[in-house]
Amino acid sequence: MQEKKITIYDVITKKKEITRKVDTKLIMKAFKLADEKHKGQKRGSGEPYIIHPLNVAYILANIGLDDSTIAAALLHDIVEDTDVTQKDLEVMFGTEIAEMVAGVTKLSTIQFATLEEKQVENYRRMFLAMGKDIRVILIKLADRLHNMRTLKYLSRDRQLANAKETLELYAPLANRLGLYSIKAELEDLGFKYMYPDKYHEIVESINKKKDERLKFIEKIMDDIRVQLKKQRIDAEVTGRAKHLYSIYRKMKRDNSTIDQIYDLFAMRIIVNSVKDCYAALGIVHEMYSPMPGRFKDYIAVPKPNMYQSIHTTLLGENGTPFEVQIRTWDMHKVAEFGIAAHWAYKEANFLGRGKKNVVVTEDKLAWLRETLEWQQELQDPDQFLENLKRELFEDEVYVFTPKGLIKVLPKGATPIDFAYSVHAEIGNHMTGCKINSKMMPIITPLKSGDIVEIITSDNSKGPSLDWLKFVKSASARNKINNWFKREKKAEHIERGKDLIEKEIKRVGMSYDKLFKTDYINAMLNRYKYKDLDEMYAAVGFGANSATKVVARMLIEYRKYNKEEGIEEKIEELSKSRTNKKAKVSSNGIIVKGIDNCLVKLSKCCNPLPGDEIIGYITKGRGVSVHRKDCVNVKDLIKEENRIIEVSWVKEEKATYNVTIEVYANDRSGLLSDVVKEITKTKMNIVGVNAKTGKDRIALIEITVETKNLEELNNIFKAIRKVDSVYEVKRKKI
Repeated sequence: MQEKKITIYDVITKKKEITRKVDTKLIMKAFKLADEKHKGQKRGSGEPYIIHPLNVAYILANIGLDDSTIAAALLHDIVEDTDVTQKDLEVMFGTEIAEMVAGVTKLSTIQFATLEEKQVENYRRMFLAMGKDIRVILIKLADRLHNMRTLKYLSRDRQLANAKETLELYAPLANRLGLYSIKAELEDLGFKYMYPDKYHEIVESINKKKDERLKFIEKIMDDIRVQLKKQRIDAEVTGRAKHLYSIYRKMKRDNSTIDQIYDLFAMRIIVNSVKDCYAALGIVHEMYSPMPGRFKDYIAVPKPNMYQSIHTTLLGENGTPFEVQIRTWDMHKVAEFGIAAHWAYKEANFLGRGKKNVVVTEDKLAWLRETLEWQQELQDPDQFLENLKRELFEDEVYVFTPKGLIKVLPKGATPIDFAYSVHAEIGNHMTGCKINSKMMPIITPLKSGDIVEIITSDNSKGPSLDWLKFVKSASARNKINNWFKREKKAEHIERGKDLIEKEIKRVGMSYDKLFKTDYINAMLNRYKYKDLDEMYAAVGFGANSATKVVARMLIEYRKYNKEEGIEEKIEELSKSRTNKKAKVSSNGIIVKGIDNCLVKLSKCCNPLPGDEIIGYITKGRGVSVHRKDCVNVKDLIKEENRIIEVSWVKEEKATYNVTIEVYANDRSGLLSDVVKEITKTKMNIVGVNAKTGKDRIALIEITVETKNLEELNNIFKAIRKVDSVYEVKRKKI
């Protein structure tokens, strides 16, 4: 089906559907300038370029953004792709619109030492603009959404690059801002191009039983409507299919097939008041049995992106589970449009259900303020991106102070994260903690509902560098790093000088030749250092690399000196930075900060590439690697100083023996059928042991050779297809 071509009149009409007053004159003025300046330019599809800004503006009009944002959306590529300057925009449209356009304009004139540095600087610039005006990121998300909708016209390598960036950065960002409709579409489009085979496999599987599932959910909706009406609760009850990427992630997380994912469809009940939300919850819990552990009250404890709703999973006829979400109309506005609801409903009449303005209070964006704080400290592109992605991902835990205040932390956060979320000085003077009134190690992962009490001492020597291995929040990481920068600055300056001098010698230059005032000032300005000591301290601490600083100095040197070999030196520095690889053990493990040490995979949990892992320094036997969910890890983490960060190497060459336990109702030919399914996956079977109990339950233990977790999951899927099999899992020793 061909996409409808959006016109400027569609944009204005859509805008008028949501807000009464529309500055048509401003929007038309922006469109005419964009149309004139982009004339002759084409997109990858061969269409006139103006189609793109029109679609971006339409997406934003659809979520109710104001006139200035619509104008900025129409103009968002004009400075980057035409002869119009930032100054021109200020004169024609004013500072507000010009600054929004500047926030989404990529850097093109500045030269960078590496491509990664340029990309990160674009992200940094976007985030700084976002801090001044959140609408910048809304334009960027709409821009990315339309580009993803038209990704089919790009080459395969560009499709993969865009899909990866969308899944890792833009979709989590949309989620953080509560823009669930945009987040879902970005994820599904990213999934489609990143993993096309898995995408089409899920689509086909869903379509096979679509009618059956719809019939099931429609009957439940009808029954619920009847009961709500009896109790005189005015409600709208709707059903929707879960988006494909969330299904894929759930299958991957739980090692399950699509037939084992029960909440492919979710039901939504929208009511007029919070009181009606809880009344509706009581009604559905009377009608259907709730599943234990599958209830979340985001009304009492809202998500940081302002999302509020009650989620409950119930058991329908024949024990089939389904999810129900209950919320008010105001909550629904925020759930659909997140932070955009702040502008969208100032004057809007949402589906004829009232005109209440959604207020965005400052604490709702605390995560953004913290992000802007730490991102200014980081010069290293890899570190910046790693922290940014960690901060954006959606999994969170909700923990409490002893006084009952809620702290929202990333999944896997420790009491160290909690202490720093209260105050930097609490973290710096921390000596211990209590979780639910019980003394626990300070690196214990926290669970939602935990009450955490931090024990401090004025005699504390400050944080340990080892804490950086365990903290999950960028804020805590930044505060720990700042403490070490401050306390050991002299030491870092000396180390930084030494590293810079060694790097200069390595490329065959002299310090005196390279460190001239003009080159120094340009480099300091580029990295926002006050003076040379601050730069040396950053390099000595590891916040920036000597390679990057010297590469920047060479770029400045080249501007004033026509000298042979300079280009080669800059290229060599760029390559040396991107090609640095940690030494890998024979079983595919990298031990952070240690080369050539003995590494062994623990027999108690048999970790595989893809598992989350932790390293433990043994006495005389090197580093022992365990899965993070291993039963023995709780005892190991009590000895904090012997825990070390480990990771899997990406190139998987080794094979690993894993024992699988298969539970089934015994029957003739069972073992043969199980072995046959494994053989189809082309996995090598190392050993088989089978026995049947008096209750006629068969236990088959099969040891296979596999390269990673994904291959093992494929074996699990194959075995689950065998008739009479009801459980498949890895054996725990």
